[in-house]
Amino acid sequence: MEGCWAIDVTKRFRIVLPAGLAAVGVLLFILLSTTTGAHLRLEGKILKVRVLPVNSGQASIVLVDFRATNPSDVPFVVSSVKLRLDPASGDALEGTQASKPDIQDIFQYAKIIGPKYNDVLSLQDRVAPHQTVDRMTAARFDVPEAAIKSRKGLRLQLEDVDGAGAELGESK
Repeated sequence: MEGCWAIDVTKRFRIVLPAGLAAVGVLLFILLSTTTGAHLRLEGKILKVRVLPVNSGQASIVLVDFRATNPSDVPFVVSSVKLRLDPASGDALEGTQASKPDIQDIFQYAKIIGPKYNDVLSLQDRVAPHQTVDRMTAARFDVPEAAIKSRKGLRLQLEDVDGAGAELGESK
């Protein structure tokens, strides 16, 4: 009689365990799928890169036009902007960010760079929930124009005031 009871418990365990795991999995899926909008993130890519040699060609200003989309339900408020260069060889370089007035001066006096397509992304700028924006930024790198043109890639790193970060890259 004891042997039958042991077989019966094992049989029940084999039925109840997968059913319990399936129920937990369904509940976890529902929880995660209903809160995706609460997770702040920014998606996008670099659209256009322009290079202006300065300082007798020993340094360069890189102007970047990019598109960013906020798929979350909360606004992304910019607290920092960094432009990083991945050169053909060596370690990544972080550029010195240009201010909004500096970028305005570049377009006013360096006509060779072409027209200004987008507004400059500034600190405290907001990307509203479910909004897509086209913006631009610029940074100075202490490398010649040729080093920038032969790069592996550029990465734009944006940080929200609450600490969430986003990295937008270029597709070469």
